[in-house]
Amino acid sequence: MMRAAAIGSLLVALSATAGVAERNLIPTLENQPDVCPDQPPEPEWMQNIDVRESHKRLLIQQIYRAQSMQRIVEAQSCRCSTRYPSWEAAEGVFVEHFAASEYWDIVEATSEYRRRANELRREAIPICEAAGNW
Repeated sequence: MMRAAAIGSLLVALSATAGVAERNLIPTLENQPDVCPDQPPEPEWMQNIDVRESHKRLLIQQIYRAQSMQRIVEAQSCRCSTRYPSWEAAEGVFVEHFAASEYWDIVEATSEYRRRANELRREAIPICEAAGNW
């Protein structure tokens, strides 16, 4: 009898928790950002890159991210055009320095750009928070 009451209490608690979780986890098909809704999409060739070449896409994404954080810090501004410009500059760096690189060189460069972006991010966050863009 005691066991049935405990199970009943547990089921009530789980039902209440599940209801809260369901309300907060509504999946959508839209990928609309919270800030700067007009962010430029990745170039089509990056979106369609072969799986065996995906390490190159990751590098370009990290180059773009590092450049974005650098622009914010240098300009002391987090305007959408500063934070999310076109992908041309990141593509240019990739083509000029890494297009012919071997896999492990690209992995190493990706790590370096990620590290650089994360360092700059610490300085960029307060700038963007003040602008309401974080």
